Amino acid sequence: MSKRLDFSVGNSFFRNPWVQAPASTDARDGLGPLFNTNGCQNCHIKDGRGHPPEADDLHAVSMLVRLSIPAMTPEQKKAYIKDGVIPEPTYGGQLQDFALQDQVAEGKIEITYHEIPVTFADGTQVSLRKPNLSITQLGYGEMHPQTQMSARVAPPMIGLGLLESIPDQTLKAWADEQDKNGDGISGKINLVWDVRSNDFAIGRFGWKAGQPNLMQQNAAAFNGDVGLTSNLFPNENCTSKQTICRDLPNGGSPEVSDNILNFVEFYSQHLAVPVRRNVDLPEVKLGQQLFAKAGCESCHKTNVKTAVREDLPALSNQTIHPYTDMLLHDMGPGLADNRPEYLANGQEWRTQPLWGIGYTEEVNGHTYFLHDGRARNLMEAVLWHGGEAEMAKQKVLKFNQKERDALIAFLNSL
Repeated sequence: MSKRLDFSVGNSFFRNPWVQAPASTDARDGLGPLFNTNGCQNCHIKDGRGHPPEADDLHAVSMLVRLSIPAMTPEQKKAYIKDGVIPEPTYGGQLQDFALQDQVAEGKIEITYHEIPVTFADGTQVSLRKPNLSITQLGYGEMHPQTQMSARVAPPMIGLGLLESIPDQTLKAWADEQDKNGDGISGKINLVWDVRSNDFAIGRFGWKAGQPNLMQQNAAAFNGDVGLTSNLFPNENCTSKQTICRDLPNGGSPEVSDNILNFVEFYSQHLAVPVRRNVDLPEVKLGQQLFAKAGCESCHKTNVKTAVREDLPALSNQTIHPYTDMLLHDMGPGLADNRPEYLANGQEWRTQPLWGIGYTEEVNGHTYFLHDGRARNLMEAVLWHGGEAEMAKQKVLKFNQKERDALIAFLNSL
């Protein structure tokens, strides 16, 4: 019963908005002054998947833009090893498109698209949309001329504690950076800085596996997305060129207590994966066979056992089917953001879990997929695969209509 209460309290801090300091609700004050949202649930809508801004959206809300510059000087190269990126000097590591009332936001995210035709072997033609990202209405001066930008939609929150519980040794066994088995797949581990242990650890979370665990992922999101400090990230998310954080009152030091972080960690660890649907339908079974035949299981691993976690029995020693290897893979120039992060280069992305993907429209009212939401449906997401996944995509391009429908039916069953 006490664990259920911990889950509910964590859910409360995840769902409810933070407010400007000072406020009578001092457990939730300290918002901003620069931020992307005033609450976690606004990005991870119903604990689900974010989306790129629509034409009439004033703000991106459930999508953000990471910012950095290349490591050029000896000092920057040394800093990159530990920090994984070199933040843009004026705007920091990500753009905040909200600010407190009467204050200036950092800028506005604008995305346009152009269409790219793709033709299946049977002559069926579909269109992919390639995004063009720009930042307008810059509030604090020009950006560095070599700024690297990467749009990222909020990923679903389900099953994260199970992914965190996959043993390091399992990930190391899956890694094949030199492609020693010659299958064209060379997944690699990202090594990132763990603030609490003061050492490097395997990256597991984020689109490029840039965070080692859920505690740090959550604290980083509180800091970067909501503008809140914690003991893990005690500095406000302003750069030295922005005085707004010094000029306005904060919500205390830290603004997010260790107690709150613990509750939110427990909540984010225990959001369950939804049950599969229609698993016995012939079309779904055919789709599963085609998924394997195309080679998709090389990266989207279907079976894995979690570690023994005596403190977290619900996550301990579980056989799970996440459809991910948690590793970095080169996805080709089509999906490249050309922005490195620790060991991940500008074409590499972490394999995304597929469990629950068939619930996206029901939960979130859209079917936008991939890191920046460019794919408007699952087939478009498949057809954006390149690099190490090029061979698998080419096999899909040879599927007839019945086989394509079966593949999508299988993915929607997850």
